Amino acid sequence: MKIAPQHVVSLTYDLYVDRENTGTETLVESTTQEQPLTFLFGAGQMLPKFEDNLSTLSTGDAYEFRLSPEDAYGVYDEEAVANLPKEMFQGTEIPEIGSILPLQDNQGHRFQAMVVSIAEDAVIVDLNHPMAGQELHFKGNILNVRPATPEELSHGHAHGPDGHHAH
Repeated sequence: MKIAPQHVVSLTYDLYVDRENTGTETLVESTTQEQPLTFLFGAGQMLPKFEDNLSTLSTGDAYEFRLSPEDAYGVYDEEAVANLPKEMFQGTEIPEIGSILPLQDNQGHRFQAMVVSIAEDAVIVDLNHPMAGQELHFKGNILNVRPATPEELSHGHAHGPDGHHAH
C-alpha cells in the first residue's frame, strides 16, 4: 500500500549525523522491525520534510535521504542560550552539566533546555533542539502502510502497527 494522508506508517530507520563536522557520520538513533516508528502520516507529528521524502513510498520500499538543518530542527541559534538564576533551584540540587530541564514559558508552552555550564550565580542552559544545526541522514525500510482507524483519526495519532493501543 502507498503512503498517503490519514494512513498509519510503520518503518525502521537509522539516523546518522556528523556532530563534529569531520565528514564522518555516527549512528545516533535507530528503530527495529520489532520496535518500529509508527505514526499517522500527515498529522503534523513528524518533520514536514521527513514526510515529504516518504510520500511516494509503499510497503516494502527502502529509503535513504538527508535533511538540511533548515528542514530538520533549524540552524543553531547562539542567542538561545540563557542564564537561569540559581535562586530558581532553591530547595533542590543544582542540576549537573548535561542534564535536561523541563521548562515552561509565561504562555504555558513546555520545552526542554540542556544545562551547558554552571556559573557562580546562574545555571546556563541551551534552548536549541539537541539536533539543531545538524544535517540528518536517514536510512530505512517501510514495513507497513494501512488506513488509519476512525479512532486514530479522531485522536490524531496512530495506535501502533496494528491499530490497537490502550489509552
